[in-house]
Amino acid sequence: MKRLLPILLTLLCFVGCAQHSAEQGSVPAGNKYATGFQITETDTGVVVEVFQPYQRLCVREPLRRLGTMSTVQVGFLYALDAMDALAAVCNPELIYTPVKGDEIDLGDSMKPSAERTLQAGLDALLAVNYGQYDNLEAARIEKLGVFTMYINEWQEGSPLARAEWIRVFGALTGKLSQADSIFNAVEKKYLYLTASVNERSYSESGLTGDAGLAVQRSIMSGNNFRGTWYVPSGKNYLAYLFKDAGAAYPFYEDERATSIPLTIEETLHYFHDADVWVGAGGNSLEELAQMDEKHTWFKAYKERRVYNWRKQRLPSGANNFWERGVVHPEEMLEDVIHILNNAPDSVLHFANRLY
Repeated sequence: MKRLLPILLTLLCFVGCAQHSAEQGSVPAGNKYATGFQITETDTGVVVEVFQPYQRLCVREPLRRLGTMSTVQVGFLYALDAMDALAAVCNPELIYTPVKGDEIDLGDSMKPSAERTLQAGLDALLAVNYGQYDNLEAARIEKLGVFTMYINEWQEGSPLARAEWIRVFGALTGKLSQADSIFNAVEKKYLYLTASVNERSYSESGLTGDAGLAVQRSIMSGNNFRGTWYVPSGKNYLAYLFKDAGAAYPFYEDERATSIPLTIEETLHYFHDADVWVGAGGNSLEELAQMDEKHTWFKAYKERRVYNWRKQRLPSGANNFWERGVVHPEEMLEDVIHILNNAPDSVLHFANRLY
């Protein structure tokens, strides 16, 4: 009965609040960028609504025991100094953020253990809606009486919209004001960097062209996988970063929700002469060549201007890019700006130059 008590209290809160909703795809009241959730403060509690699928929770008291299915979610809790609420995790070996060490291991995020989830006595399991397989597993756990809330920050297009999901974690843990403060600081720095780019204020780099303006660098991304090169569409957060950093990129106007599949011929057409390559899959230029000789055909490879996102990566595969990076897109943007201007590797947060 003690294990069921947090679940019962959560369900009572879930039923007890008046309903609010936002039109799908719009930015709900209270948000600046994110479209996937809405938070409303009422006399009876803080109402948290998430969309796709629609779920709703009224939080009267901070949730004390949360389970996470994504390392990104751990990053949000860490930013809020709310790690005490982390009671269970999936794939603990992939978590970069320091944890208490007594969290229950729920197993693989693609198929978490229902038995361990029940044993954890969670107030809520924070799931991810990547596809039908995940939905089935989360639905199965929810049918057993564990309230499951989908955290789909990855579906947001822009980096700031993804970062704004910290407000959901703030509402769940009783730290909404702190979440707003963190996000406002992130937004302020991000917009400052974007404005600086728009003004071409790169004088410190020494890379100038006509009339003293910074030279616009072209950028490529992705890797060749079984004959297909997948690159970010214009609605992908990476494309937003490239654009906000002032890079030339050919797919800003492409509105596909998924990555764009290209043949090697198409990839060469668009990116053969790109100045830099960001997001490569290897850890060295030699490894990249061994993965596929076609990787060596590009100007960026030949000029050794290739980067991955693994500067803060552990031998286990845990990568802070997926935890702090989502919470702090201003640091990701700084990386891209520095890369475009050939700044020293030492100033990069998450990007790592390949040699």
